[in-house]
Amino acid sequence: MPYGDAKSNFPLYTTHQCMVRKHLTLEMYERLYKLVTPNGVTLDKCIQPSVDFTGKINGLVAGDEECYTVFKELFDAVIDDHHRGFGPKDMHPAPELDASTLKGGDLDGKYVRSCRIRTGRSLRGLCLPPAISRAERREVEKTISNALEGLGGDLAGKYFPLSGMKPEDEKRLIEDHFLFQKPTGHLMTNSGAVRDWPDGRGIWHNNEKTFLVWVNEEDHCRVISMQQGGNLKGTFERFCRGLNEVEGLIKKNGSAFCWSERLGFLCTCPTNLGTVLRCSVHIQLHKLSKDPRFDAIVVGLGMQKRGTAGEHTEAVDDVYDISNAARLKKSEREFVQLVIDGVEKLIAMEKALEAGKSIDDMIPK
Repeated sequence: MPYGDAKSNFPLYTTHQCMVRKHLTLEMYERLYKLVTPNGVTLDKCIQPSVDFTGKINGLVAGDEECYTVFKELFDAVIDDHHRGFGPKDMHPAPELDASTLKGGDLDGKYVRSCRIRTGRSLRGLCLPPAISRAERREVEKTISNALEGLGGDLAGKYFPLSGMKPEDEKRLIEDHFLFQKPTGHLMTNSGAVRDWPDGRGIWHNNEKTFLVWVNEEDHCRVISMQQGGNLKGTFERFCRGLNEVEGLIKKNGSAFCWSERLGFLCTCPTNLGTVLRCSVHIQLHKLSKDPRFDAIVVGLGMQKRGTAGEHTEAVDDVYDISNAARLKKSEREFVQLVIDGVEKLIAMEKALEAGKSIDDMIPK
């Protein structure tokens, strides 16, 4: 245990704007201070980003899956706040990895440039990146890369470890926009999750370059399905099939993904719970993007926008990355359907503006 009692170790929040500061009282800290998960993770490990970064963040990370129960009092408060109402008795729906019941999903290629669906997964029994040891990280890499070798057909591919990567492989992965760099954001750097970079990290992709797995970036793994054009339904079909096969191979090798009956799939950040799914399209909207109501329209449809180069980037030539805003409280299929319906609405508005018509009656209430 750290030197001193809880009161003498309570964080000194000054100009901090994090959500942890909003919910973590001295009384709560005193109740949780001496608790430790079976893997040895303390509350101080979980709240370190809230201490080191003063901006508007959640400021809370999990060092292992047990953090969500051992430090439940704080995690539940932050989860309820961030997800805009998800109390201790609320339940996330069961997984729904089935593209066959989607309505629509072949979006107009004149506007939609590409489709991408990703999710995160963590291996049960091993610490998450903020608290993981070198040996555990290497075990994660070994377990996942070995499982991926079992994929066949259109999912067959190859794993490329970041450590000792051949220059020609690095060049190609950069050109394909597959290679993830050492993270610089507060979640990763202030939690210690980028220690020993790039040891134990890597990228796997299928031969067709439409199905990817990142190993040991923000989470143990990120599973991604992507393709050019507007066939979001096809992208989701491959995502479901690939994710189910990967999980099956993981289980066959004696491992399992972290799953909570109440919270869904568990990952490093409590903002990424439930489905952990981000369904996005790159869409060009010359007219609608100039409308002063554009931001409110996207939010009103349950979605969010960013530039095509990632979070906190700007659009280029009016091409935006549009995705579901939430991760929790709906199933995977429901979130994909939300994006399909929302993007179709955006395209209808763009076409109306192109024809010189009003979109007043199309604005979401």
